[in-house]
Parts: sequence; structure tokens; C-alpha cells
Amino acid sequence: MAKYRCTVCNYVYDEEKEGKKFSDLPKEWVCPVCGVPKTAFVLLTEKSEDPKKGRTVSEVLIDQISEWGVTYVFGVPGTSTLGVVDAVRKNSKMKYIQVRHEQVAAFMASAYGKLTGHVAAVLGVSGPGATNLATGLYDANLDHSPVLALTGLVARQLIGPGSIQEIDQYSFFEPICVYNKILMAEDQTTMLATLALKHALLDRGVSHIGIPNDVQKLPYDTQIQPLEGRMPNLAFGAEDALIERAAHTVDQAERPVIIAGFGAAGQGTKLLKLAEKISAPIVTTFRAKGVIDEDNPLSVGSHGGMGSTTSAELVRKADLLVVIGSSFSEMTQLPEKKTVQIDINMKMIAKTYPVEVGLLGNSVVLIPKLTEKVQQKQNTAYLSEIARLKQEWTQQLQREADATAKPIRPPYIMKVLNEKVAYDAVISLDVGENCWWFGRNFSMKKTQKMVMSGQLASMGFGLPGAMAAALVYPNRQIVCITGDGGFTMVMGDFLTALKYQLPIKIFIMNNKRLGMIMQEQKVEGYPSAQTDLYDFNFADFAEHAGGVGIKVTEPSQLGAAVDRALSSNKATIVDIDTDPRRFL
Repeated sequence: MAKYRCTVCNYVYDEEKEGKKFSDLPKEWVCPVCGVPKTAFVLLTEKSEDPKKGRTVSEVLIDQISEWGVTYVFGVPGTSTLGVVDAVRKNSKMKYIQVRHEQVAAFMASAYGKLTGHVAAVLGVSGPGATNLATGLYDANLDHSPVLALTGLVARQLIGPGSIQEIDQYSFFEPICVYNKILMAEDQTTMLATLALKHALLDRGVSHIGIPNDVQKLPYDTQIQPLEGRMPNLAFGAEDALIERAAHTVDQAERPVIIAGFGAAGQGTKLLKLAEKISAPIVTTFRAKGVIDEDNPLSVGSHGGMGSTTSAELVRKADLLVVIGSSFSEMTQLPEKKTVQIDINMKMIAKTYPVEVGLLGNSVVLIPKLTEKVQQKQNTAYLSEIARLKQEWTQQLQREADATAKPIRPPYIMKVLNEKVAYDAVISLDVGENCWWFGRNFSMKKTQKMVMSGQLASMGFGLPGAMAAALVYPNRQIVCITGDGGFTMVMGDFLTALKYQLPIKIFIMNNKRLGMIMQEQKVEGYPSAQTDLYDFNFADFAEHAGGVGIKVTEPSQLGAAVDRALSSNKATIVDIDTDPRRFL
């Protein structure tokens, strides 16, 4: 008498115990546990009878990505991922972070990649678990953040006829990913895992591996492939002749402006040396905000709709832009000018309009080389103009920060946060009107870090970004700045912050509206419609959940509330009643 095992739920049909051969069961017979048809069962041999004996494909897969430095897996467990979840449990180097919604898992992995440059994994079940990952994975895709997405699939025997939770996951992930494969046989495991990680890191995007449920549990053992010797050195730069040509172009400029994008992140000291040598101001894209201290005399703020008047005026009058690591998005609004451009991605060189000189390579290498070759200049008149314009902008921001106006003015909220947030805080920014105020009114320090949903500009990123930051930087202050609209999209995962004791500080600018949408309606001549939100007390929610909740309704309460939140050792929400109107 033989035994047959369900490849979906591991139920074993024992012919001796049941008194009937498996082959004699009717065609319509289904597994009494999970309901799959007979075709999902496999004959057990001595080797395969106990699926818990020996290593499995899932264990090899997880051991392989662990060997390459993946330490976090974010997700929601389910029927079609049980083998992978168990493999993570067995790997002492890995930690599974259970979230309440897969979108949050994907946002966390995207934020992790932006903060570290390395890969975190997300895990979703077949069907709805996979589709729920899409928004966060698109965020990673568009912001070039390396992420590994692992999804369960129905068992191989069930692919095709329309089984429960079966979708065409390969086609679904194809437009999102830089690498997309289905693991169909044991011998593919280490090869697909290493290629997925390599593509995610080198192409700076999302890699996806789908794993059928039965394949996850197949017995398999093989040698794990080391990272050493498998990755190229990315410290490369353009040839010297081209750098000399770029330097000559810079030398001829009388009003050069340096544009620092996210690709220049971490290169603040090098940027400042170049700026000082050629007497040029540094303008940033929004995502590169804080690449140098914004109170530095040569830092003149961000460019674009959320930027400063100083940067707008200097860019308008510039006779040369030195653009480093910028994607030229429409939000940054860079005009067509004579340009020297540095980027590690060849597709970004001259993306929007022709450039005078395009330098392909890593900004870590190319900024110092360009600095070495340009001539020293001291343009006193230009530097005086920069100082005057910056002072005018600073004075405007000070006038906006009215400490007496009620409801509390957003510029005043930013002023208080700017004064009290730690010098090395990590700030996760949500999308909405809160983003607009942060961009123009918050002065970042080089020692601080900011993470956000850039190109996708997705509401709901703030909380997951803060949780990821708390995992990456457990000894630093983690601040989330969000609005009531963005926070409510993911607020259930405040419980995740509590579960894993992540002491994040969430500041909600609660204007009881979709404030940015209301302003956009006004600008385009539409009456305000469908932007009002239900008035909810987020501080009460935090307290009832087991965290700290602080409600602020008066401007005089704000300073003490911020102090209390920043000193808390629990996940904390500060719910601030604010004004949806801008400068009225």
C-alpha cells in the first residue's frame, strides 16, 4: 500500500489507513484539507515521505540570498509561501518582519534599498499577495532601489486551469522588474537567486522570482554560491580627455550652478570642494535635499515647485549647469542650458536635452577628478549675489512661521521640527501637502538622511519608510512626517511598529483634507470637491493601540509635544491640527 502527499498543504493520503487505493478515487475527489484536486498529489517514497527531513528548495534559496547579505524579509505569510516562510525561520541570519498589508512590505523593502543601497526581500502569496506588492515595487522600480520580490505560485500541476489565487504572475511582474523568472526545478535555485540579486544591485531595480508551492517543498541540497568574485567594481569614471573637456567648459562659465541629484547622495564633502573652487552655488533636487548642510552659504535649496526662490533665480540666470546624478524629472523643472552632466546610468546622459559634455561613471570617482582639473576662481560679485538671495529667502521663511496663528501654520510646524529634530535623524517623508512644506521650509543637515517616494510619488510611503529606517538605524532618531490622507492609507501597520518595538516618531499634519489636491483644484479653476476627510483623532488611536499619542490643537502646545515625542521610547503619533490654506 502506498502513500500520497498533497503538494499544497502536505496532507498525506494513506491507502492502508483509508482502505482504498488512491488510483481508485473518483476524478472529482479533492484534498479534504485544502480542496485541491487529485493531480496535486505526489507518490511518497522513503526519501520524500517526510517533507521536514533534509533540506528543501526553499531552504537553499533562502540560504543563498542570505549568503549575499539579504537579512530582512517583509511580508504576510500564506498558503502558497509556507515553505519559504519556514526556511526563513530556520536561517539564523535572516529576520522575517510580518506586516499587515503587502503594500507596506514592498514600501519597506524599497525604503531599505534607498537607505542602504542593498537588497531586502518581500514575500507575497500567489494572487492577491502578489498584486498587493505592486505599488511599493513600482516605487522601487522608478527610484532605482534594489529589491528582491519572492512570490508563491500554485503548484505546477494547477497552473493553467484557473485555480484559486492563480494569476499570470510572470506577466504581471514583467513591466515592474529588471529580472523576472519562475523557479520550476530544483537545479535552478542557486542560479536564479544569484542572478536576481545581481540584477537588482547592478540594474538598480526589482528582481522577482516566483516559486510554485510544490517546488518550495522539494528535497534539494547543493553548494551555496559565495558573493566574492561575482560582482564588478562600480568605482569607474570617464577617460581623462573627456574630464579635461568638461573642466574647460566649467572654466569658461561666469555663472555656473551645480545641480545635485539623488545620484550624488553621500558626496556632500566632494560637492562642496568643487563648489568652493569654482565659486558656484549648490542646488539640489528634492530627493537630494540635505546632500550638504542647507545652512551652508553655498547651499541655496531645492529647485522646482517645492524649491526656493533663490535656486529658481540662480538657475534662470546661470550660463552653465553642472548636473550630477539627476533624473531631470518634471518636478525638478531644470531648463535647457549649457550643461556638463555626470551620471552612472548612460540612459540619463542627455535624457531631456543635449549636453555639452556627458561624463559616464560613478560620482564618487568623477567629482574629485573634475574638481582637480577645473581652475580656481573667486567670483566675489557672484558670491555676494548668492548670499543676498539666500538671505531674502531665509527672511521670507521666518515671516511665514507665525507662532500665533491658529489653526497651526505648516511653516511653524516645520520651524519647530527643524529646531528640535536630532542632527543625525532619519526622516521618512510622505507624499502630500506635508511634502511641499518640508521641501521649502525644513533646513536639512548633511548628517541627516531623508527617504521618500520620489518618481512614483505615492501617498502612504511615510510610515513604511520610517519602519525600514528604524531597522537600518536602530540607534538613530527616526521621524515620519505625513498627512492625515497618506497616513490613513497604511495606518494599520502602526501595529507593526509596536510589535517589533520600533520607536518611530510620526508627526501628522492633520488638515482634515487632501490639502494638495484642494490646492491643485483651485489652481486649475475647479471648485473644491471630494477632498474633505473624516475628522479622526490619531492620538487616541495610538494610545488605544499601545503606543504614545499626543494631540496638538494650539500653537503654544507644539514645542512641548515635539519634545515629549522625541524622548519617547515607543512608537509615537503627534496629531497636529493644521491649516489647509496656504498663505491666507
